[in-house]
Amino acid sequence: MEPVSLDNLSILYQSSDFIVVNKHWDVRIDSKMWYEKLTLQSQLRYRFPELADPDTYYGFRFCHQLDFSTSGALCVALNKAAAGSAYKCFKDRMVTKAYLALVRGHVQEPRMTVRHAIGKNTTEGLTHMMCIEGTEGCENPKPCQSELVVLEHGLYSGDPVTKVILQPLTGRTHQLRVHCSAIGHPIVGDFTYSHKQDGGPYRMMLHAYYLRIPSSKELIEVSAPDPFVPTLDGNWVPQRVTRQLDEVIRELKESGVRTAEGERPSPSPAESSETEEQRAVCERWLAEWTLE
Repeated sequence: MEPVSLDNLSILYQSSDFIVVNKHWDVRIDSKMWYEKLTLQSQLRYRFPELADPDTYYGFRFCHQLDFSTSGALCVALNKAAAGSAYKCFKDRMVTKAYLALVRGHVQEPRMTVRHAIGKNTTEGLTHMMCIEGTEGCENPKPCQSELVVLEHGLYSGDPVTKVILQPLTGRTHQLRVHCSAIGHPIVGDFTYSHKQDGGPYRMMLHAYYLRIPSSKELIEVSAPDPFVPTLDGNWVPQRVTRQLDEVIRELKESGVRTAEGERPSPSPAESSETEEQRAVCERWLAEWTLE
């Protein structure tokens, strides 16, 4: 992607009810800090001033969140009804999300299910972080589940790394970053969850690649272009392919279609115990936007 600027906003999908943007890395979705002028909200206001809703605090209704350091697909609802329909999909766990990442080391298992419970870190100096159950100062850990599929092994700036697809099946803050760190394969460029060791790369290598929201308004299904390819980043040198990205996404799509048609399997313990928290987060985030 080109350097971030107010007028450089990549649009993946647009209708009368939704916009899906390809969020740049190291950009906040919104901010109340006067000195943070460049946010995704300000980019949207610049690009679509006629679509900003004066009845909302910021002007645009985000259907979900991405961390400051994460790039990729992010859905914006353009009215209350659209926001309500998207909210219902998240509440009912009908949404499919998949992230691309480069992680440190060569992951040996072709596929992994990570189930570390995650809570807030209450240790002084680390309160901005999350932590796994058993960590000193880890408060109120909740069951979490993430799926990891290996795509390629290779080198990044000469060091062994693995390109993976990550799918969060629950929704804790920093879940994918914490889970990757917990299994000994922190995300490349994740300074926070690498014990402040990995500050060399120009960005954190986590990208929201695939998003499917089967709302009652319309089916939203997008892929944000893969940024982790040698033509865009010469530091990344793939050496061995384990799975093709298109093949893995095709499997996710088929799973998403079965879910939408009512064939969802019984939730795992992690999904069941996370539902209340997931709903609370969604309700706080979308409080002013859901249908009355």
